[in-house]
Amino acid sequence: MQFHDDPEIEVNAPEESDDLYERMSLTVDKGQEPLRIDKFLQQRVVKATRNKIQKAIDLGYVTVNGKPVKANYKIKPGDQIVSYSDTAPESTEVIPEQLPLNIVYEDDDLMVINKPPGLVVHPGSGNYSGTLLNGVAWYLKQQQPQLDENSLPRFGMVHRIDKNTSGLIVLAKSGKAAVDLAKQFFDHTVERRYTALVWGNFEEDKGTITGHVGRHQRFRKIMDVYPDGEYGKEAITHYTVLERFNYVTLVECQLETGRTHQIRVHMQHIGHSLFNDDTYNGDRILKGTIFAKYKQFVENCFEICPRHALHARTLGFIHPRTRKKLTFNSEIPADMTTVIEKWRRYSNAPQNQSA
Repeated sequence: MQFHDDPEIEVNAPEESDDLYERMSLTVDKGQEPLRIDKFLQQRVVKATRNKIQKAIDLGYVTVNGKPVKANYKIKPGDQIVSYSDTAPESTEVIPEQLPLNIVYEDDDLMVINKPPGLVVHPGSGNYSGTLLNGVAWYLKQQQPQLDENSLPRFGMVHRIDKNTSGLIVLAKSGKAAVDLAKQFFDHTVERRYTALVWGNFEEDKGTITGHVGRHQRFRKIMDVYPDGEYGKEAITHYTVLERFNYVTLVECQLETGRTHQIRVHMQHIGHSLFNDDTYNGDRILKGTIFAKYKQFVENCFEICPRHALHARTLGFIHPRTRKKLTFNSEIPADMTTVIEKWRRYSNAPQNQSA
């Protein structure tokens, strides 16, 4: 849902974000007469029917003064209304397809999947089938044949990771679980740690990258960093060096925010593009003397790991129902581990010690 322009309304939207829900809030003004909340929102939400608003209320996507309400709730002056809505661009219908899914955890409320590299998360331009959500749709419909796009928008997707990023992603199995998880992502309370292999060495062992992330001004398919904050949205990435290999470094990145391509563009911004990231200049030799054996070594590594070397290794959040902390970890895939081991051996070789 999107509210009409109104000076009384505050819209907090994670533009260009991998966290797929936005929060919109407003305070009912002093002169407002009592009115059903569904009718009130219908008057103020762009392109939203009363039926859609009622479904959002039923799913718990709308709260008043911090608590879910029914559609017949009558608003009062001073009420704080908050609505969460899906910000993902409209795409083609999610057609159920039987696909292999590496489900690492599942209960009645949610499922955690370990996504392999190369798998697109949701249907969109150029990817109308064979995505993670196509497989999830088929899987969930085996459990709940009555399930449709209206009862569980986008089949519970509350965040996403890039096609060529591997690792953990959580999906909700109910509307209430979806809005609860969406709130956690919006409030930046979800633990997300990534393992990345990046070009170059670091002077320090840990640090924090800040800088707004938004669409590149010329090349609209990629992102860029805007340190002055005049464009894009706030983005914060914390990193820790795990292992140094002279020309490349293994790091852990912890996300405080979840902007599109955040780690990839932040690392490029500080001069440490992800290894073999063909979007942010990591698919060429950025560090090291270019001589035949070294060049061949790097090209062999590119062949072994034909994608940017980034893995969503840790995912932690509060369970929507039990309120207990759940934390999941996944092993780094074979393509990355093989390349990491090759760099480890290369950097430890006597002839490369001073390289």
